[in-house]
Amino acid sequence: MTTSGVATLGGGCFWCLEAVYEQMRGVVSVESGYSGGRTDDPSYESVCSGVTGHAEVVQVRFDPSVAGYRDVLEVFFGIHDPTTKDRQGSDIGTQYRSAIFTHGEEQASTARELIAHLEAEGVFADPIVTEVQPLERFWPAEDYHRRYYRRNPAQPYCVMVVGPKVGRFRERFGRLLRDPGELSPGG
Repeated sequence: MTTSGVATLGGGCFWCLEAVYEQMRGVVSVESGYSGGRTDDPSYESVCSGVTGHAEVVQVRFDPSVAGYRDVLEVFFGIHDPTTKDRQGSDIGTQYRSAIFTHGEEQASTARELIAHLEAEGVFADPIVTEVQPLERFWPAEDYHRRYYRRNPAQPYCVMVVGPKVGRFRERFGRLLRDPGELSPGG
């Protein structure tokens, strides 16, 4: 698959983003990880400390013939608050910032155009603070983060935070919802 079929996004806790994108039509795989910082081979603990500069991100691989990069970004802006700097709900810190790490100038242009469109339409009451910057490196998260929501749906954070975001995606983006019989990424 070409780089046009990869998006790297930070929008708060990566468990939320992963759970949503696993349900999106055209998504081939979703991997949680870290990007945008200055520390090599970061761990969850070091990223949570706020000293690495990394954001929690997901790397979404998608089939552009089914769902395009703009579709991936529209979902991204529809499921998190891009107007709060270094915060998503009660998750506070630079690791929870809203960020789009682009894979080339075409993605950067698409991201900036969509942000300008959302601003012009007044979709959000406050200005969008989402960073748009080239991806330098993606560091995969530890194995225990993979498919976290699917494995832990009754965990309190999943019930109170992840579940509602998944519900919002299902409600707002029905046209992009995976068919019931279609396998999600990771089986």
